[in-house]
Amino acid sequence: AAARAGGGAGDVHVYRTAFRPMRHTLTGRPEKTMMKLVVDGRTDRVLGVHMVGADAPEIIQLAAVCLKAGATKAHFDATIGLHPTAAEEFVTMRPRLPDPAPAQR
Repeated sequence: AAARAGGGAGDVHVYRTAFRPMRHTLTGRPEKTMMKLVVDGRTDRVLGVHMVGADAPEIIQLAAVCLKAGATKAHFDATIGLHPTAAEEFVTMRPRLPDPAPAQR
């Protein structure tokens, strides 16, 4: 919401995924993980990285370095994910969420 307020809804692209981590397919636990990238649609610069789930602090700490260094969505897309890890989801997000309807802005 803050990114949209700063640059207008059409200028912000959001990529999101939610999944059950592979380790929990074996344990049977119903835990899920959610990850989101917020990207400036004009410059492709990543404005925010969000994660809820196991190992979030470890993964987000490194994502913070990427943001400080000015990483773009293209940088994330060009990175090979390490499999099987939750972190690989950040570099495999391709379809973006649709822009909100005008009434939601």
